[in-house]
Amino acid sequence: MLSEFDLIKEYFQRPQHAARAPVALGIGDDCALIAPTPGMQTAISSDMLVEGRHFFAGEDPLRLGHKALAVNLSDLAAMGARPLGFTLALALPEANRGWLRGFSQGLFALADAFDIELIGGDTTKGPLTICITVFGELRPGQALRRDAAKPGDDIWISGTLGDARLALAGYRLELARPLDAASQRAAAVRMHTPVPRVALGVRLAEQGIAHAAIDISDGLIGDLGHILKRSRVGATLDVDALPAGAVLATQDTALRRAYCAAGGDDYELCFTAPVAARAAVLAAADSVATPVTRVGTIDAEGGLRLVDAHGAPLDLQLSSFDHFTS
Repeated sequence: MLSEFDLIKEYFQRPQHAARAPVALGIGDDCALIAPTPGMQTAISSDMLVEGRHFFAGEDPLRLGHKALAVNLSDLAAMGARPLGFTLALALPEANRGWLRGFSQGLFALADAFDIELIGGDTTKGPLTICITVFGELRPGQALRRDAAKPGDDIWISGTLGDARLALAGYRLELARPLDAASQRAAAVRMHTPVPRVALGVRLAEQGIAHAAIDISDGLIGDLGHILKRSRVGATLDVDALPAGAVLATQDTALRRAYCAAGGDDYELCFTAPVAARAAVLAAADSVATPVTRVGTIDAEGGLRLVDAHGAPLDLQLSSFDHFTS
């Protein structure tokens, strides 16, 4: 039977890469040591995934390892911070070698893609719960904060929206017209293995292109609402301009509008930038091979106004995910 420390050593402790500064000391002591880059600020974020709440019981551990880190890296992307490292707190019902092997492989494959290390954490026995804390850095004054949107700004979205929510609806048998097996699998890729838009967020921040940003985790209208509240502004959102995922794009208009605007689990970036920066936004997105779409405008008048492709108001009764009311 695996002990706590055997578990850590076998599945989560790897030789430290000398090139991966600023980690001065990783796993193996009471604390990790990070040597911050002179003149830089540290960005820190934590996200928790709980079985039965954030993912289905029996979820593939490799995909779960990927997603657990991806959703945290997405927070760094929204601030425009470069990732440095992360910690992992893991509660497990049992020390199952097959599960641990898959989870750690998925986790470290994404970590290696971003050249970051697991630098510490904790394990215990309990209901399956995964909590990751990520560390990043950026120059003072460059952070893409939620309170920085300005009237007249364009609203932009990276990538596409809605396929993750469509996959969930397929799993839950909520769709009037069920997806075929191939479409379900294609949509589920977005649900299980989101791609954090770190390169785009860093480019927008370092070049001073965007004003405000947030990652879309709970649904666009709810997440955009956080920007509007913090920035004390309003917005007009063209719902028909929202870039639907490849599978969702084949569905009817009502479903496409609902899942693009309030689906959640997309982990794309929603950001605002001045009209004069349109060419710069497109150039930045092209440089990191990430599509972006202009979908609305920040208004001085408070509130969120939803319109169709012709500018006509839409009366859509939509709400984003909330952990205590959904």
